[in-house]
Amino acid sequence: MPKHSIPAVTAGAALVCLAAFGPTPSGAASAPAQPTPAGSSRFVPGSCPKPPEPIEALSEARCGFLEVPENRSRPGGRTIKLAVAVIPAVTPAEPAQAPVVFMAGGPGADTFDDIPFLVDSGLNKDRELIIMAQRGNLYDQPNLACPEVDRFNGQAVGLGYDAPEAQQLFLKAVKDCRDRLTAGGTDLSAYNTTENAADFADLRTALGIPQWNVYGYSYGSNLALTYLRLHPEGIRAFAIDSITPPQVVTLPWTWGSTAEGIRNIFEACAAQPACKDRYPDLPRTLTEQVRKLEAQPLTLNVPPPSGGKPVKVVLDGGALLNLIVAFNPRPKDIPAALEELANGNPERYAKARAAGSVQKVGEFAHGLTNSVVCSEWAPGYSEADVLKAGRKTYPGWPDTVLAQVPQLPFQYPACGIWNVPDRASVQRVPTVSSVPALVISGTFDVKTGASWAKDVARNLSGSTAVQVPGIGHWVVPQSPCAQRVLASFFARPTAPDTSCVDDLEPQPFTIIPK
Repeated sequence: MPKHSIPAVTAGAALVCLAAFGPTPSGAASAPAQPTPAGSSRFVPGSCPKPPEPIEALSEARCGFLEVPENRSRPGGRTIKLAVAVIPAVTPAEPAQAPVVFMAGGPGADTFDDIPFLVDSGLNKDRELIIMAQRGNLYDQPNLACPEVDRFNGQAVGLGYDAPEAQQLFLKAVKDCRDRLTAGGTDLSAYNTTENAADFADLRTALGIPQWNVYGYSYGSNLALTYLRLHPEGIRAFAIDSITPPQVVTLPWTWGSTAEGIRNIFEACAAQPACKDRYPDLPRTLTEQVRKLEAQPLTLNVPPPSGGKPVKVVLDGGALLNLIVAFNPRPKDIPAALEELANGNPERYAKARAAGSVQKVGEFAHGLTNSVVCSEWAPGYSEADVLKAGRKTYPGWPDTVLAQVPQLPFQYPACGIWNVPDRASVQRVPTVSSVPALVISGTFDVKTGASWAKDVARNLSGSTAVQVPGIGHWVVPQSPCAQRVLASFFARPTAPDTSCVDDLEPQPFTIIPK
C-alpha cells in the first residue's frame, strides 16, 4: 500500500467515489461565473490551491484556471473557471514523454485530494501529470458543493438508513442546495459528462499539448470513455480503472454490480481453508443480519474512530449493506465483522457508522453528483425498477433495504427536486475505438463490478484487460502490480507487461478466535 491510505466513504456519499472530506477554501463556492464571448476557452496561469493538508506535489506545480463556457449550447452565456495543476515529472525523460491527464471519480469528488495517491502510484515518475477539477468541483468557480447535504450526512448516522425522517431531511437538504445554487445563476443542466469531456478537450488545446495519455477511475472512467468517443484526437494511450460503462450505468444496475463484489469477497474467503473453516456460510450470515437489523435496528452510543464524544448511531439493514459498499470495514475484515455482529458484537459496524458523523463540510460537489445522476443514470427507470433489481439480486431481503439504490438513497425523489433534462439517449452510448487501451478492474470492487469491464474492452479493439484479485474500488493505488502494469502500458501502449497479475491472490482474511 502507498503511504497514503485510500479513505473509505460513509454511506450517503456518491456511488462511485472514494473521497476524504475537507473544508471549502475561502471564496471558492461564492465567486461568480462571468459572462464572456461564446465558444471561448483559455488557460489563465495562477496560484495553486492550498488544501488544509498541504500536498507536497503542488509546491512544484504550474497551476491556473481553464476558463470555459458554462453551457456550450447557449452562445454568449457565462464562463466558469476550472482549477488546473501541471505536476512535473520526478525524473524527466529525454525527449519529454507525453503527459498523463487524470479524470477523478465521483461525480463530485475533489480531484486535488487524489494527487498523493497518483504520485505514490508513480503517475508522474517520468512524465508530467495534469490535474483538472471537473466542472463544479472544489477549487472551481462556481463550486457545486452542498454543505446542506454534508450536514444531513452527519446527522443521518443517528437515523434509520431508509427511515421516513431521513428521507424528509435529505430532500430538504437537496432542495436548499438547489435553490441556493440556482439563485446564484448556476445552470445545473450544464454540469454533465458531455460538457466535462469538452472541458478536457479544450484543456489539451489550451495547454498546447499535441498528444497526451488519459487515466480515469470510477466515474472518471465513464467520463474518459465519453471523452474518447467525442474527442479522440490527441489521445496517445487510454487507461481506465474500476469501470462505469456509459452504456449500462443506471440506478437499477447498481444492485448487480454491488452483489458481484460481495459475492467475490465471500468466494475468496471460501477458497482459503482458514477462512472457510471459521466463516462457513457468509451469504447466509449477511442475509440473516440484514433481515434482523432491519426488523430490530440497534441504537448505540459510540465514539467516532477519529475520537471525540460518543454519538448516537442507528444500525439497520440498509446501514449494514451500505457500510460494506463503502469499504468500511475493509474487505479482508468483512467476514470477521459479520461473525462478530452475528454473535452480538456490533462494535466494528457501529464505529464505522459513527465515522459518518464527522463531516468536513463543503468539499464534495453534491451538485455535480445530482446533475449527472439525475440526467444520465436515473432516466428511463423508476423506484419500482430499483426494487425489482434488488429483489432479483437478494431474494428474501426486506423491501425497505432493496428499494434504495446502494450509496444513493432516496435518489428518485431527489431527482424530482433537482429537475435537470434527460440526457440518457446521448450518454448511454458505447465507445468504439482502436486507440491503445488498458482496462483495469478489481475483483473485490462492490461499487463497479469487475465483470462490466468486459463489454467495454470488447469495443476497444486495441485494449488489454486486467483483473486484479482481492482489490476493491480504484485498483492502481492499492496494487503495486497494477502500478507496474500501468507504467508498462504508458511506456509501450501496444505491448504492456501484465505478467505480475498471473500469480496474485487475495490476501488472507482476518481470522478471529472462536
